[in-house]
Amino acid sequence: MIHTISDLKKSDNFFLLAGPCVIEGEDMALRIAERVVKITDKLGIPYIFKGSYRKANRSRLDSFMGIGDEKALKILAKVRDTFDVPVVTDIHAADEAAMAAEYVDVLQIPAFLCRQTDLLVAAAKTGKIVNIKKGQFLSPGAMRFAADKVVEAGNNEVMLTERGTTFGYQDLVVDYRGIPEMQTFGHPVILDVTHSLQQPNQTSGVTGGMPQLIETVAKAGVAVGVDGLFMETHEDPSVAKSDGANMLKLDLLEDLLVKLVRIRQACR
Repeated sequence: MIHTISDLKKSDNFFLLAGPCVIEGEDMALRIAERVVKITDKLGIPYIFKGSYRKANRSRLDSFMGIGDEKALKILAKVRDTFDVPVVTDIHAADEAAMAAEYVDVLQIPAFLCRQTDLLVAAAKTGKIVNIKKGQFLSPGAMRFAADKVVEAGNNEVMLTERGTTFGYQDLVVDYRGIPEMQTFGHPVILDVTHSLQQPNQTSGVTGGMPQLIETVAKAGVAVGVDGLFMETHEDPSVAKSDGANMLKLDLLEDLLVKLVRIRQACR
């Protein structure tokens, strides 16, 4: 079980945060976790199961938000206990940090909230690993200050995640120069492959995406030397209740990871 960032660094491979965008139910979460655990064990990839217990940042009022906080958090804990893997979930407000920390190993700060001091400090005080997503509106260099807030609150277990930068109203781009720049801060840097391919602010009120470029973006990130990868995956993205437009179909994950491991080995 991974408890600290040092545990992640024991492997020469990149590590992986992967799972569904949001917990839709227990059976679904366990099936996805079982598949990914088998793949990552075979390839020697340290793995953290990802699932949001609630989606707070939605475009429309009728968008799916979750099955209930406690119910979803208990499912995340069951995934951890069943497969002996750590789990990560998003938190959205300072008073959620302690609640979520009872069930998960990594607290993730959403990109839009990466400057919220009270949220970062509350996450830090739980003693859990804190993964801060870079705001779509921030330069890589500005993320030093978000990380410093967690460290100065007494927690050195910090990771930073690149997830694209706003490019116009309905697109994102990844500036791969930001990965080595953020690594100079002394924290592992993750590339969020699937969210980097979102197309936000669609007139329908439902975020679009370009999943056909998942492999391209992931390969480039590994070649640049990213420490970890983040990918949302689902058995059938077409029926996913959140972010289906940019998720990776679960059946495609193993082939992609095989290619990425080869790139990692070649680069090292």
